[in-house]
Formats: sequence, C-alpha cells, structure tokens
Amino acid sequence: MSRTPATVCAVSLGGGLGAAARYAAARLWPVAPGGFPWTTMTVNIVGCLAMGALTMVLTEVWPARPLARPFLATGVLGGFTTFSTYVVDSQGLLGDGRAAAGLACTVLTPLAAVAAAWSGARAARLLLPGREWARA
Repeated sequence: MSRTPATVCAVSLGGGLGAAARYAAARLWPVAPGGFPWTTMTVNIVGCLAMGALTMVLTEVWPARPLARPFLATGVLGGFTTFSTYVVDSQGLLGDGRAAAGLACTVLTPLAAVAAAWSGARAARLLLPGREWARA
C-alpha cells in the first residue's frame, strides 16, 4: 500500500468513521459487566463479512480506485472491527472463572470472522451477475 499523504489521510479518516461506528454499536448494545461480549463478537463478524465483500468488489470490479481500499478496508472496517477488545474480553471471562464462556469467545470469534469474510466474498460474487467468476 502506498504511503502518500492522500493514502494516510484516507486511512485516518476512514479509521475515525469506523471507530465511531463501533463506539455507537457499544452504546446501542451495551454488555453487562461480566456478561458475554456479544457486541464485540457481532461487530467483528459483521466487519469481516463486509471486508470479504468489499475486498472482492474492490479487487475484481473497481480495481482502479486507489483510495477506496485504504479508506474503506483499512480505515473504516479496520477501525470498526476490534480484535484487541475481543482478546481483552476473552481474558476477562477466563480471569473471572468463566472458562466455558472465555473459551467460547476465544474460539468462536475468529472462526466466525473467517467464515464471515469468506461468505461476504462469495455473496458479492453471486450478487454481481455477468462476471465470469460469478458462474464458477
């Protein structure tokens, strides 16, 4: 990825928007202290679903948009997803003696995120007719 001033600005602006959206999700769907971190898990899954679709579209359909990927993928979706919080949430559950919930969070989040990214890319391919790869 280029490190031009325009790219840095695109990533920064997108990251701020993504982080604001994540903060809004946490405010709209708060988790009780000691509760299972459903909001963090959902944000990460939704972000990865969008990342799969977006990356496929930006790579296959609109590759000539040099600032779209830094702004949307690295910035917005990078700021929206929060795998560092997922780790803190998992550690908190494990530290509180909630081994089953902590292990579920630790294992399910990355598995669901990878499945969501794959599903997003596949869905984007299926929803954009007329492409050779859509029939494959």
